[in-house]
Parts: sequence; structure tokens; C-alpha cells
Amino acid sequence: MPQAKLDDIEVLLTVAREGSFTRAAALLGVSQSALSQTVRTLEARIGIRLLDRTTRSVAPTEAGARLLDRVSPRLEEVRAEIAALSALKENPAGTIRITADDHGARTAVWPRIAPFLKAYPDVNVEIITDYGLTDIVAERYDAGVRIGELIAKDMIAVPIGPDQRMIVVAAPAYLQDKTPLAAPHDLLAHACINLRLPTRGGIYAWEFEKDGLEVKVRVEGQCVFNTLSLIVDAALDGLGFAFMPQEAAQPHLAAGTLQTALEDWCPSYPGYRLYYSSRRQPSAAFSLIVEALRYCT
Repeated sequence: MPQAKLDDIEVLLTVAREGSFTRAAALLGVSQSALSQTVRTLEARIGIRLLDRTTRSVAPTEAGARLLDRVSPRLEEVRAEIAALSALKENPAGTIRITADDHGARTAVWPRIAPFLKAYPDVNVEIITDYGLTDIVAERYDAGVRIGELIAKDMIAVPIGPDQRMIVVAAPAYLQDKTPLAAPHDLLAHACINLRLPTRGGIYAWEFEKDGLEVKVRVEGQCVFNTLSLIVDAALDGLGFAFMPQEAAQPHLAAGTLQTALEDWCPSYPGYRLYYSSRRQPSAAFSLIVEALRYCT
């Protein structure tokens, strides 16, 4: 079935309303011949005459009048909707759903989202904390936040924080009268605070690297948690060694309430990334959030 282009219908409507190709051409800012050609092409595509032309005037045929009567109100609706979309660009609105692990949400996302929300009061943000690798498309999230090395290759990934480093720490009370650790496997003789991490198949094996040698150690202890905040608390209470982002431990290291071990076995790794589907058509609100979170070195 032949289809009429929206722009061609707009031209037909203008010519019919003005009753003249000359006036319509001046109004639209095009040549009279181009306007006439557009109407002829439209008539040929539909297969019926839409305008009666005389030397003095132009008027819709019965078919043309019927088309314009039906289409004109709908064109107004289209114009209004396009104007509304443009307004959204000027005044972003809507709800953006983000999944992130607890540490990423608190350190990489929230410090920048808080001032963003004050600047854009019509934008709502829902942040769900989860250590699993959530399928953001299936779960209807707009984006996820995870460590760079965990993100699927078919996702668009935007850096939102610096490189990270996991370090081994313990409270001075726990370290008292204990021999300093020389290598990762020395941890097997100590109480350690474990993390249950769905992305790693259960209890997280502590990962170390030195001079190209990679070592994983499955430690044991009385405590297993699935949130970083409780791991920090347990370490501060002297319940053993903990493995955590240096960023999370830094205030306690500065205060002397935690001390490090095995520092030469703890290299850095890619930091947090905001990731989303490459097939996503971003809204104005989402695009602004991406830019607000983007990390610049």
C-alpha cells in the first residue's frame, strides 16, 4: 500500500489552507515549483487527485478535503507531542533505576547523584544495592554499576571512579603478638572475615598478585557477611583479617584503628563503571545522569 510522508501532508495542508501555491511557498520558505512537485508526487503515490488547480486559486477535491479533515487534527496532536518531547529535553523528567553494589552506590554514585537531584527536581532515581551481576535488561534497570572487569562486553561502560585496590587489614588488637604475614597463604593460620559474593559463586576467595604470579586463598573465620559495612565493623572489633577496598579502609588507617598487611601483593584493578545496553535509546534525564557520574582523571 502506498504511504504518504508526513512532510508531504504538511505541505498539502498549507497549500489548501492558503488557497495558493505562491502564498504557501512564501510561508514555507521554498520555491513554488518545489511545492507543486511535492503535491504531484503525493497525489501519484496515493493514486488520487487531492487539489483542484485553476489560474486563480487552489482548492481541495472531495478526496483532498476528506483527507485534510481527518489528518489535520492528528497533525496538531503530533506537533503537540513533539513540542512536549522538546520540553522534556529542556526540563528532564522521569525515573532512572540503577543497580549497584553497596560500596559503589555509596562512593561512586551517591556523592554525584545528590547534587544532581537538587538541580533537576523532576528526575527521580531508584538505586537498588545488590552484589550479584543483575541482568539490567530483564530486570528493567536503566543501568548498573559494577567493577570494570565484571561487565559484559556487549554493554556500554562509562568510568565513574578511579582504579580500585583491595587490601588486607586488621585491628591492632588482633595483630598484637602475631607474626607479620609474609605471603597470602599465611592467612590460612588466621581468623578472617569472609564475604559472600553471588558473582563469584558463594564465598569470595581473596585474590592476590605479585610479579605476575596470581594467588587465590580461601580463608576461614567466624564471620561471613554480604555487605562491606559489616566487614569493616568486624575488622574494627578485632575479629580477624579483612579484605576490602582501600577507599573503605582509609579513614580507619588514618586513625590507626586498622593496619595493613601484604601490601606488595595487592595491585590495583579497574574501578567502577556505569554500564547500560548498547541498544538503549537514552532519555534526556538518563543522558544527564551519565554525564553527572562520568569520572574525569
